[in-house]
Amino acid sequence: MRKRILELAHKAGSNGAHLGGSLSLVEILDALYSQNLNHNPYDMNRDRIILSKGHGALALYCILEMKGIISKEYAETFETNGTALFAHAKRDVAKGIEFSGGSLSLGLSFAVGVALACRSNSLNNHIYVILGDGECDEGLVWESVMSASHYGLDNMTLIVDCNGLQSDGFSKDIMNTDSLESKFSAFGCTVLSVNGHSKRNIVQALTAEHKEKPKVIVAHTLKGKGVSFLENQQSSHHFVLSDEQYKLAVMEVEND
Repeated sequence: MRKRILELAHKAGSNGAHLGGSLSLVEILDALYSQNLNHNPYDMNRDRIILSKGHGALALYCILEMKGIISKEYAETFETNGTALFAHAKRDVAKGIEFSGGSLSLGLSFAVGVALACRSNSLNNHIYVILGDGECDEGLVWESVMSASHYGLDNMTLIVDCNGLQSDGFSKDIMNTDSLESKFSAFGCTVLSVNGHSKRNIVQALTAEHKEKPKVIVAHTLKGKGVSFLENQQSSHHFVLSDEQYKLAVMEVEND
């Protein structure tokens, strides 16, 4: 999956791509899409996967391709003229994209409404939301979490890709949220902390029982994971790969 992310980013040429946050999402998405979820876009009982962390769209496209939800040919239109696969996802339920991302925190607030609607209609499904730790600077995140907890939305799981970086720098320097685990817990959620690059740990957290409150999984990751010159670098947030950098990056992820 990391190799495919790099390939599509390189094909995008001077448009570049949000590589850092896409590479940190790989195990999270792999674990999530390995669950026995209902992806039928025409079924109201389908499970919803909502990417609130909009700049992780390239990783989402790659997992949708790997799972056969979109075709290889469609994925390869990423960032080309006339495409519907932009740097930030555009909602297309038939293609497995539940939310138009870009403005951070809106995916979570949207998801709370979806979870409430699904529960009020007695639907047997689950709502999964992927956030970034930098996104948690947004006040609307906490308003949404407070609502989810107040309404006891146990049909909802939040996964935080906690890679310690955002577009402007290290999260602790931009807005130090300290322990996200303690904050989500204080807002009334069931909170689990995991190694975000261990699929096994993430799956265990996804399947852990929780009742009468939303579940939050804080997945500790590394921005730019797998590529030495991108790892833990602010510059990896959006990056244009030269031909030489692309070859080196592919070699590194293949040997990881």
